[in-house]
Amino acid sequence: MAGIFERFSTIFRSKANKAMDKMEDPRETLDYSYQKQLDMLQKVRRGVADVATSRKRIELQANQLNGEIDKMQRSAQRALEQGREDLAREALTRKAGLQSQLNDLQTQHATLQAEEEKLIRGSQRLQARVDAFRTKKETIKASYSAAEAQTRINEAFTGLSEEMGDVGMAIQRAEDKTMELQARAGAVDELIASGAIEDPTQTRQDDITAELDALASDSSVESELSALKAQIGAGGDEARPELEPGQQPGATQQSGTARQVGGSQEDQK
Repeated sequence: MAGIFERFSTIFRSKANKAMDKMEDPRETLDYSYQKQLDMLQKVRRGVADVATSRKRIELQANQLNGEIDKMQRSAQRALEQGREDLAREALTRKAGLQSQLNDLQTQHATLQAEEEKLIRGSQRLQARVDAFRTKKETIKASYSAAEAQTRINEAFTGLSEEMGDVGMAIQRAEDKTMELQARAGAVDELIASGAIEDPTQTRQDDITAELDALASDSSVESELSALKAQIGAGGDEARPELEPGQQPGATQQSGTARQVGGSQEDQK
């Protein structure tokens, strides 16, 4: 059972990881990382400001203690001048207490100042890293956008994208349907031409009308034949030579032949 649950967990994690990879946009991830770094830089700057504020407060307290110490010193001097040694001792005792407080403040001030300088250096280094990351981020985003656009263009040209695939399938279906309609129209035309199917657009004729049309066609043919015969006969009469009165057709041919022979003998002389 443990093995089955382990395999199921592995499959689930792999599927989830694949789905997350598909949903993840590197540009959004880079922007999120950049924003996190800006937030961290802002926190460091607020820390520097807080330390600087504390240091300034200590400086104000130290200045106030210095004023109190100077006041006690002058009070002790006036007391001694007036012969009041007890008052002078009391003033010097208070001065010593104030001086101890001042020493503590000076120690804190030095600590805060060192911490402030450390935070300032860290803030400057972090600022440089953020600036470098921002430049690299924009470069990567530009390269990713260019690669993404080029991939979409290539998919559009090769027909691999879903949109182009749908368009190609639609064109193929239209061509197939067009060829089917053309084949059907051609088959119907052949059937009508062979007489297997009557053409509903033509008017139907009865037998008498058909017979009358046939007679009219035969009469037209006979008329054309007679005209051709007459034309041929007229052409033959024009080609035959005219006969002299009392001359036979044969004599005309013989006379012409004799004339041709006489002409030939004269040429030979």
